[in-house]
Amino acid sequence: MQVQVTEIANLTKSRREVLNFIDGEYVKGSLGRTFENRSPVDGSLISLVYEAGREEVDRAVRAARTALDGAWGRLGIPERAALLHQVADEINRRFDDFVEAEVADTGKPASLTRHLDIPRGAANFKIFADVVKNVPTESFEMTAPDGARVINYAVRRPKGVIAVVCPWNLPLLLMTWKVGPALACGNAVVVKPSEETPTTAALLGEVMKTVGVPDGVYNVVHGFGPQSAGEFLTRHLGVNAITFTGETATGTAIMKAAADGVRAVSFELGGKNPAIVFADANFEAAIEGTARSAFANCGQVCLGTERVYVERPLFERFVQALKQRAESLTPGLPHDAATGLGPLISRGHREKVLSYYRKAVADGATVVTGGGIPEMPAALQNGAWVQPTIWTGLGDDSAVVREEIFGPCCHIRPFDGEDEVVRLANDTPYGLAASVWTQDISRAHRLAGALEVGICWINSWFLRDLRTPFGGARQSGIGREGGVHSLEFYSELRNVCVHL
Repeated sequence: MQVQVTEIANLTKSRREVLNFIDGEYVKGSLGRTFENRSPVDGSLISLVYEAGREEVDRAVRAARTALDGAWGRLGIPERAALLHQVADEINRRFDDFVEAEVADTGKPASLTRHLDIPRGAANFKIFADVVKNVPTESFEMTAPDGARVINYAVRRPKGVIAVVCPWNLPLLLMTWKVGPALACGNAVVVKPSEETPTTAALLGEVMKTVGVPDGVYNVVHGFGPQSAGEFLTRHLGVNAITFTGETATGTAIMKAAADGVRAVSFELGGKNPAIVFADANFEAAIEGTARSAFANCGQVCLGTERVYVERPLFERFVQALKQRAESLTPGLPHDAATGLGPLISRGHREKVLSYYRKAVADGATVVTGGGIPEMPAALQNGAWVQPTIWTGLGDDSAVVREEIFGPCCHIRPFDGEDEVVRLANDTPYGLAASVWTQDISRAHRLAGALEVGICWINSWFLRDLRTPFGGARQSGIGREGGVHSLEFYSELRNVCVHL
């Protein structure tokens, strides 16, 4: 069943239904099944989401291939870039619509959504449109055995149909972080947003239609992972490459699916990121940065800090100061200016986080603050609220120290020397990010080289130049995104050899 764009606009505003977007049309689908999208703030029903089956996934992949073979594939780089600038402008024109959709799905403070999620979600289209217009390739001259001149040069061509599997913590931002460069390189995409946060991906279909992006270039299929849209999409042999952000276990399953047909993968996966604070650090900056990295977005940030190592002379003072910051965060409604902490994404995820809160106590942790569910007004008690939590006193082998929790929590441990803290920080199967707080520039550079991570911040956190490489080491991912590094995944370099 198909629904026109004008109809879905009304449905989106009322938040009663969210449909798949395939080949320029909103589609309920052949399964006739819906699943509930509930508010993490109060548990109320936001919308019913139509689940895509094999038929919808196949149609989306075929629509993407047709677009590549048609008008989209014939566009030059300047024309593609101009369209992507229009996409960004239309997102900004409908800024409030996207804010409301993102806030409804995630429950995060509207101030965070307005400052980060939607501006960056729009900017990703312009950034990569500009990168692809200016990135060079290579050219070489040589002499053939017959003495003739030979010129070799490289051209960049799209990889084809890209499956984009997205997380729920920064739904629009992390989705467009992949869709932006994929389209800039001339690919077509099939997006599978998280079942927890389907709305902005669907809403983006309206934007694509409005600015004239050809049908089939951008497609959205809703559903779950195993035996649903996620598995159907990643196993579809019409998909040329798969990009995914999420937990390591899901990435492993996708990688196995991608082995059939030898499809390329780009993964940004889990992490157990350390912050290292030396006694000479700017104390207020270290507290501010660590509080953000541990508690921002209710701790649901892949780059967030769950392990904090503090040089022993500063340890007690640091623990008390971070405790005060955590206790100053007021949970509340997204549009309340006083709200400093939103809910977790769902009550199911809250139970996972609380299981680690209980495990920490069982393992002998000292609960510095938090450790449970905050008292909320009656109208919000069905939400996924949890207290920001700090522990000390756990052993280095505790699951709470070693496993990703993805909640507003951290364990703080003292250390006595540089070699010791490097060993502790690297003692993890992950390798996504780290932050180092010190005013000793030589030490900062030493640690940046010694820590086995994809990104190391010095005296900062979440400060990103989008031209730089982004990704994880070890079980935190495969490949790099950002600037020209994204183009390496979303395009193929083809060599042309000319015998003159």
